[in-house]
Order: sequence, then C-alpha cells, then structure tokens
Amino acid sequence: MGTLRDALFAPESVAIVGQSNDPAKTAGRPLKFLLQMRYAGRIYPINPGRDTVLGQRAWPSLAALPEAPDHAYIVTPTDAAIEAVAECGKRGVKVATVLADGFTEAGERGDRRVARLRDICEATGIRVVGPSSLGIVDLRTRAMLTANAAFDEPGLPSGRVFAASHSGSMIGSLLSRGKARGLGFAGLVSVGNEVDLSLGEICEATLDDPGIDGYMLFLETMRNTAALRHFALAAHERGKPILAYKLGRSEAARELAVSHTGALAGEDDVADAFLADCGIARVTTLDGLIEGLPLLIRMPVSTSRRANVGVITTTGGGATMVVDPLSTAGVAVTQPSAETLARFKAAGIDVKPARIVDVTLAGTRYDVMKAALDILTTAPEYDIIVPVIGSSARFHPELAVKPIVDSADARKPIAACLVPDAPDALAMLAEAGIPSFRTPEACADAVAAALRRRSPRAAPKKVARPAAGDGRVLDEVDAGALIERFGVPRAPAVVVDVTMTRAPSLPFGYPVVVKALSAELAHKTEAGGVVLNVANGDALLAAITQICSNVAQRRPDIRVSRVLVQPMIAGIGEALVGYRVDPDAGPLVVVAAGGILTEIYRDRSLRLAPVDLAIAKEMIGEVRAFKALAGFRGRPKGDLEALAAAIVSLSRLAEEPSVTEAEINPLIVRSDGVVAVDALVKLG
Repeated sequence: MGTLRDALFAPESVAIVGQSNDPAKTAGRPLKFLLQMRYAGRIYPINPGRDTVLGQRAWPSLAALPEAPDHAYIVTPTDAAIEAVAECGKRGVKVATVLADGFTEAGERGDRRVARLRDICEATGIRVVGPSSLGIVDLRTRAMLTANAAFDEPGLPSGRVFAASHSGSMIGSLLSRGKARGLGFAGLVSVGNEVDLSLGEICEATLDDPGIDGYMLFLETMRNTAALRHFALAAHERGKPILAYKLGRSEAARELAVSHTGALAGEDDVADAFLADCGIARVTTLDGLIEGLPLLIRMPVSTSRRANVGVITTTGGGATMVVDPLSTAGVAVTQPSAETLARFKAAGIDVKPARIVDVTLAGTRYDVMKAALDILTTAPEYDIIVPVIGSSARFHPELAVKPIVDSADARKPIAACLVPDAPDALAMLAEAGIPSFRTPEACADAVAAALRRRSPRAAPKKVARPAAGDGRVLDEVDAGALIERFGVPRAPAVVVDVTMTRAPSLPFGYPVVVKALSAELAHKTEAGGVVLNVANGDALLAAITQICSNVAQRRPDIRVSRVLVQPMIAGIGEALVGYRVDPDAGPLVVVAAGGILTEIYRDRSLRLAPVDLAIAKEMIGEVRAFKALAGFRGRPKGDLEALAAAIVSLSRLAEEPSVTEAEINPLIVRSDGVVAVDALVKLG
C-alpha cells in the first residue's frame, strides 16, 4: 500500500475506533455497512469495553492490533478522537477519518483542538479527513467507511462519478437521488472541516483512476482554494469535468468592506468568479447537480462567449418552461435558419419559423422525431439540442423518446427534458448515456452551466496576500498617486488648506469640484464633503466653509483640515473599477457602472486578478450600462479600449501585497481616454 488514494478508497485493512455494538447508533453503522457490503479487507473494530461487536471480535486498542491498518474511521467523542488520531499516527496508520465535531465551529476551545490535530499530522505523517466527516465510500472496493444512514440499503449502484461534499448528510442525498435517476457513483467523501486533507487534495488523489469520468462537488465554503484550483487544472488536463453546487449566497462579506467594491463582490460573487476561473461549472439547483454531469462529460468546453441552443418539442408549454430560464441566464435559444427550415419542409415536417421547433402531436411518431433530430443535430447554427417531450414519454416512450436514444451518437450533444413523470423513459435515456432531466428548471440550469464553462486559467504567478500593516485607508492624494503609478490616468488636483482666506491660483480653469481630503472619510458624498460646479474663487472659499460645516454635523468624529480641488471633467459615461483581496479566493477585480448608486444597480462584472486585455473586454461586455458607451442609438462612443486598459492596470495590484482594497469611482470615460477623478486605497 503506497498511495494516498489506496489508503483512502482501497484499503486492505481498516480499523473502526469506537465501534458500538448497537447497529442503530451512529457509531454502530460503520461495521454494519462493511459487513453488508461484504468488504473483502481486514476489519478491526476497536471497543475496549467488549469482546465482540455485532458478532465480530473487538480489539481493546490500536496497540493491540496485529498490524497497522491502512485506514482508521474514528467515531468516538471529540477529545477521545484527538487521542485516537495521535495513537494512529504513532502506530503508522496512513489515514484517519474523524466523525466528531467541536473543532473549527467551537470557538477558542475548538481552535486549540485544530492546532493539536495539525501538530499530530506534522509529527507523525498521518493524513486526516475531517473532523465532522460522515465518512468515505468506494462502491467498487466496497470500502464503506461511513456513518451516514442513507447507505443502509441494498443494491447501491456503482458508477463512474466521484462526489465530494462539505456537508456529511449530502453524500447520502446524492447517493439516493442518483440511484433514483439511474446514476451510480465510484466513490463519495464527506470532507468535513478540512483541518488536514482538503476537498481538492482528496479529489486530486483520484484523478488517475480510470473508473472515474467526472466530479460532483457540494460546497459550503470556498476554503482551501489553492488546492481546489490545482485539482481543477489537473482534472481539465485529463478531460474530467467538474460540476459544483455552492451554498452561501450571503450578503455578510459586503458589510466588511470600506469601498463599493466590497458591496459588489460578496461571497457568492467571489465563488462564481473563482469557480469559473477554475473551469468548474456551477449549477443553482440540486437536481441540476444530480443530473448535469453526463451533459458536461459529453460536451466540450466552449471557446465562444455565445452558444446557440436548439429546442424541439411535442409540447409548446413545456418547452417554454425550459426556454424562459435559459433566456434569463443569457443563453440564446435560436430559431432555425432558412436552410434548416427548408430541410424540414423537404422531409415533410411542418415547422413554423420560431425559436421553439414545435412538431406538435405529429412529433409523437418515431419517424417524425428521428428525422427532426437528424436535421437539428447536423444544422450548423446549433451547439446543443434540447428535446422537450410531453405526455407520450410516460406511457409510450417508443414514440418520441426512442428517437432520442437512437440519436446518442449525433454530432451535437443532446439534453432531453421529460415534462411528465416518466421513470421508464428516463431509465432508457440514462442507459443510452443521454443527459436527461426530470424538470425544466434543472434542464435549463445544467445547460446554462455547461455552456458557461470555459478552460481554466492557471493561477497567477504573483498572488497578493495582505502584508502586515495597520489597515489604514490612504487619503485621495496618496491613493491617486498609487493608481497612477500602476498606469491609470488621474485628474489634476490641488490641495488647499481650509484656513486659507484667499482663493489660490489654480493650474486649471473653473468650474471646479471641491472635496474634503481625509483618509478617514472613505465616502465623501455621504458626509456632504463634495461641492460640484464651483464657478470662481469666492465660490471656492464658500464651498470650503460649506464642506467643513457639513462634515462637522454629519461626521463630528472627523476634522477636515484640507480640501482637494479638481477641474470638473465631463465625459460620455462613468465607470467604477475596483480591486480587493478576498481571504479565500485571493485578488479580485471588478468593473461596474459608476457613481453613488452603483451598489443599488449591481450592474458589474468580476474576475480573479490580474487579468489581460481580452478578459477586461469580456468584463466590459457583461456590464449592461456600458452598451450606452458603445454608440447606442447614435450616442457618442466612449473609449472602451482605454477602459479595458484601466481594468488591466488596476488588476495588477495583485503584484502589490500591501494593498487589500482599491477603487476608482468614478472613472470618467471620454471619447479619447479615461480619467480617474476619485480613488480609494486600503492597505493590509
């Protein structure tokens, strides 16, 4: 036994530390399951209070065993589990899986336990899955080291999918739901708190297993992202797709940021950007996760920003239920071309020119549906074909479902949606390897996820992590100097002391804008710290007095001693370009519609930083407001090339570990360039 994969999923010997004699208890299930599965390896139940458990010899301790087992599943209470891991390490056990909780979620006491476990791993070389792990299962080797009650049933199907989950209960849910859909698993793992072995490391250990075609992930957090990215890149190299469902559409992360960028890049936004950057397809429904992987396995990674879907149906209403969520997700459902419509006519099939190819009840004949599928799967305008079949799927699958089965080797991938509850038809499709869906929502979810999937980007060579510092925010002068050093043009400015009694001469003309200058005032407008369109010197002095009064009333904790004077700069539009370092995903860059209402509209695009010019242009194309800057309905065109260059420049802050957050808002987009008129920078 040499590899981590073998110790995890194909151990020749296992110990169950804390095995109960009561099969109804959580600690009684692991041995029961191993016996039910007829696991062929050597089993060592450890229970110092009994001679036998569940009819098997019980051992008093790990030290009493005749050998060091390859894998130990520890089902004792928390503190005893830590000592059991230590004993496993001393005995030479390769892997220990820990069921107990009370670690990362248990405050300072839990932190001490985590530190103790990590010390044991470092000192002995043992690898640990968990804690809070409901176990590891390989349905091929029958190594069922789990306490999950969902595994207590006969006839569990083996398959070619590997599932990994932060949630222990979800491996049972995936198993049972997969079984109901004719989907089997090669293995499943509940990774728990990932104190030692991470989800990415465990999955990566299985990558060269020829019996695994793809991966299904249920994610609660985005921790250990470096390992997850490394696994994703290696999986892509081997042609093994990854499909993920991510919990945590939380607003909490937004409340911690000083800039608008923090509000525009919350936890779920970051997860989206990170998973996409890794080439991991993300679904938003559990059914999409269960049913979507066969589609990814059949569908190549897209190289186009726009892919076209052909929908054929025997039920117009059912098809519309697929088309609507696809359209909402930005997926184009395409009307057949004139050439394709001519081919339908030549085949004697009456099809109206519309986005949905509705063959009506006539399509519930094998010859009609098969001919229609042959036409669509060879039509050059389509990337994927979605047949939506109505009532006939339930009792007469030979009519409209059998043609789909017989099109399994078509040039274009097919994803079938059955509107009625039609288990026999679904089984036919699954047997043929045709991706198929029980609900329109899951179908649209999986198709959109497959079409959004791109080749992963390698991790940047330089990834900033916050350097030690005081967490201070720079004033606008220093912030502007920093962003200018990284290549973003900024407006000229003059610093004026608020005690000045005579307006200074300015290197630019009026009108001007006057702004409070203070590192403590991140959002000057909210404090009344900005006066626009100041027409002359007297108005400048009045503006200074007004700003000091406003800030004193609204923010009495801040004393304004200086103001910044800039020329009023007009442009065709405004953008926000922001940067921040996420504690899990690393550096991020955001572009959005600019101004004080940017958080409300949330019209933005997000990527991991740094980005190149091509990605920056993709980001611009994803912001709806920027369509107005491209000459919409005869409006003047903004310099979107310069905006893209500014995004690239700010994203290069990933090379500057002292900066944790930065923002330009607004960045004025002109016909011949861009100009930053406000900047905010927070240090680590």
